[in-house]
Amino acid sequence: MTRRRLTAEEIELWHKVVERAERMHPERSTAPVARPKPKPTKTPQPRAAQSPVAKPEPPPRPTPAPALRMDHGNFGRMKRGRLVPEARIDLHGMTLDAAHPALIRFILRAQADGKRLVLVITGKGRAEDHGILYPTPRGILRRQVPHWLEIPPLAQAVLQVTSAHIRHGGEGAFYVYLKRGR
Repeated sequence: MTRRRLTAEEIELWHKVVERAERMHPERSTAPVARPKPKPTKTPQPRAAQSPVAKPEPPPRPTPAPALRMDHGNFGRMKRGRLVPEARIDLHGMTLDAAHPALIRFILRAQADGKRLVLVITGKGRAEDHGILYPTPRGILRRQVPHWLEIPPLAQAVLQVTSAHIRHGGEGAFYVYLKRGR
């Protein structure tokens, strides 16, 4: 179904109908309705001939990048792998139950020690899929760690989280930029 704009004549006709109509609930008061000004019509531009069968699909929208909460210069150096992490923790191979408390201890300890940039290695996840009825998602730690860093008790310590540069683990690791210890 395509929508088209109403012409000026159709709008005038509609306003005449509205003026003659009786209110269903006269006890309810309403502010007077302002008539919209007719919008200027655009002249249609000639289109290139398209196949009637294949409609072009709009490009997929990229996921929005998380808001930058740290210094722009340091962020750029960190993304390019120029800042060296002051500490690191390797979580890959751990279960969720073991990795979460280990991450909490590591981040809070690093902040207390005055460290600003730490590296959290999660691994990329198993390449093979052993899902019988449905595919098993790959890289549970890789998906879960950013969530853990956004919720208490770690949220108060973390300033920025971003994927690591290839020299520090790439997709299988995260840079965590910490707030200054108090």
